[in-house]
Amino acid sequence: MPTVEDAKTRMEAALEALRREFATVRTGKATPALLDTVRVEAYGSKMPLNQLATISTPESSLLVVQPFDKTLLADVERAIMTADLGLNPANDGNIIRIPIPPLNEERRQEYVKLLHRMTEEGRVSIRHARRTVRDELHQLVRDHELSEDESRRREDELEKLTKEYVEKVDELLKNKETEVMAI
Repeated sequence: MPTVEDAKTRMEAALEALRREFATVRTGKATPALLDTVRVEAYGSKMPLNQLATISTPESSLLVVQPFDKTLLADVERAIMTADLGLNPANDGNIIRIPIPPLNEERRQEYVKLLHRMTEEGRVSIRHARRTVRDELHQLVRDHELSEDESRRREDELEKLTKEYVEKVDELLKNKETEVMAI
């Protein structure tokens, strides 16, 4: 039997997915999450960079990548350059330094638009979770397995939950937008 908890689980997953997506958007500050999408050709397959190296931020505008295996240094550098992140890694033979250039106003605006698109996708996922559970509730009423009153009560709970998660998504957007626009 569909419950509000089912919807909550799906909505929480949508919110978490949005958080992960937001982490990949540059803000002008160096964060290891910027390199989460980088895949390195190593040991015969493409592997996530964070499984092959430690990524640290000694300064707010610098990332340092230290591969566990020094023989992968050139491959890691190549993967970062080809990842289309607009970053220029510098290999010193032991580590890779990646200066994070400050964002210009035009780029900030592009990132804000991207954040709005991501946010709308998050809202759609949350509404989809609501619709799925609501459709299941309606089917139970049609099959006489659930009373109209109980269905209405659950739908009201579902509506409150949806509103709560949409507000969380909007709050995430507001915080990230502030971060991106900060100079």
